[in-house]
Amino acid sequence: MVQRGAAMSMPLKWEFPGGKLEAGETEEACIKREIREELNIEIELLARLTPALHHYPDFSVELLPFLARHKAGDLKLLEHKQYLLLDINELSALDWAEADVPIVEEYLKLPL
Repeated sequence: MVQRGAAMSMPLKWEFPGGKLEAGETEEACIKREIREELNIEIELLARLTPALHHYPDFSVELLPFLARHKAGDLKLLEHKQYLLLDINELSALDWAEADVPIVEEYLKLPL
């Protein structure tokens, strides 16, 4: 998980990295591209989780979450303030962006 910067909307909230699906791009290609652009690493996708639609006061967002594994590269933050690698039981303690909360809740219920 990554922390949004102080100058970004929803400052200092935690979120899963990702971004907008481009025209003609598959969901899988999108998340791989976004992770490469935001974190400088390559990932292997393992499974897709349930999409999460959230309505903020000024905009709506649909998140298309995937479970993934680090494949190659050294993690380097290119947009966010910081990242954390936590044990599953530590996730609930973070101040999550509202749209990411259903994904955290689903992840916590997975048989890992």
